[in-house]
Amino acid sequence: MTAESTSTSTLIERTGIEIIPESERTAKPRDLFWPWFAANVSVFGMSYGSFILGFGVSLWQATLVSVIGIVVSFFLCGLIAIAGKRGSAPTMVLSRAAFGVQGQKLTGIVSWLTSIGWETSLAITAVLATGTILRELGWVDGDDTAVKIIATILVAALIVSASVLGYHTIMKLQSVLTWLTGAMTVLFLILTFQYIDWATAFSRPDGTFAQTIGALVMVMTGFGLGWINIAADWSRYQKRTASDGQIIAWNTIGGSVAPIVLVFFGLLLAASDDALLAAVGSDPIGALAVLLPTWALFPFLIVAILTLVSGAVLGIYSSGLTLLSLGIRIPRPAAAGIDGIILTAGTIFVVFFATSFIGPFQSFLITLGVPMASWAGILIADILRRRKDYDEAALFDSAGRYGAFDWTSIVTMVVATVIGWGFVMNQIPDTPWNDWQGYFLDLLGWRDAWGYANLGVIFALALSFLVTWFARAGRIREQEAGA
Repeated sequence: MTAESTSTSTLIERTGIEIIPESERTAKPRDLFWPWFAANVSVFGMSYGSFILGFGVSLWQATLVSVIGIVVSFFLCGLIAIAGKRGSAPTMVLSRAAFGVQGQKLTGIVSWLTSIGWETSLAITAVLATGTILRELGWVDGDDTAVKIIATILVAALIVSASVLGYHTIMKLQSVLTWLTGAMTVLFLILTFQYIDWATAFSRPDGTFAQTIGALVMVMTGFGLGWINIAADWSRYQKRTASDGQIIAWNTIGGSVAPIVLVFFGLLLAASDDALLAAVGSDPIGALAVLLPTWALFPFLIVAILTLVSGAVLGIYSSGLTLLSLGIRIPRPAAAGIDGIILTAGTIFVVFFATSFIGPFQSFLITLGVPMASWAGILIADILRRRKDYDEAALFDSAGRYGAFDWTSIVTMVVATVIGWGFVMNQIPDTPWNDWQGYFLDLLGWRDAWGYANLGVIFALALSFLVTWFARAGRIREQEAGA
């Protein structure tokens, strides 16, 4: 199922989940730097400084887990991106090689929910920041409901418009946003450097090993693992001859460079001021904005919104592709529009009715992070085991070499998810519906010591990789031997 060749100058990308024609595969590995850098240069990254310190770790522990978690998680994205080059199809279509053409729908639903959740959380952050910054400017006095409504509409419109236009517009947009947002971020660092209290920041006591692991898992799920289900969507336009190593490298570099700097600076600010550390929980970017002089607030707001929109655009574009991979037969732009409606509804609910931002956000990361980690372990093992390009026709044919259902992968994901949820504790304020998790922690008596380490994410990833590496090796050899 190959898309008809279309000019890259076409305003709206019509290609959905079809195989990209050879004539369209003109991208180079270094082109991958732009979407990953632009999506992760957001000042939202600085908020993670507060999130990480919330685990009770010291500054040096927080710095170590930040660097390791960010680099490793985006490296895993790079491994998934190899599949995009080999198959020239969206991530969830390529996932059919591991799960079966119909079996992939299970993973597709989880992926779709993950993407919807991410893009909505970014939109929420943009709306909350708008209200806070306009209050600081004195442009809003008291009730800012009208401002939030307008901000919600504008943010959703920006995200959906870019997503509907598609790949080529997004790639151009991201390259422009990279320079604009990068410049404003540097200015923010300069203007707020004075708020760092070095003595206070470095005086924080060390946390336990379990607290450190918990912080590491949160960083991995908040950065690379949060994007891993869409990694091949941006490499499917790569040339067949592109180097696997370069694809991995540019994914890792593009995704990691900005977050490492931003998270470290956010750690310094949050470790210097307990009030700031607490304020970030309810309004991640707005709490940071109040540190700026008045003249810098409005340009900071514009750039902050654009950086968040940049990340959300990647999410909604890919969630639309995932929706199509589930068998819904509508044009790709329409799929992006449907997800845009859901994003807007979710943003309205949290902004106007929820009592907390960080609680639901962490609950979301933990709950969907476990099955997505399992899926990632399975697909990474599948990719590394393969030596040939995908059979493109078989990706759309249940009677082809990949079959309708690969029960080894499906059962592995289900079992690994059940095990993983048993080793995460989700007793976060404002999320009582998820308190059922952590059942194995109670059984083993680990809740007090390891409850917040979220070991289930690591267990699901590692277990799924190992089972797939050994149990499906023969099946993969059969597939590559021919239909």
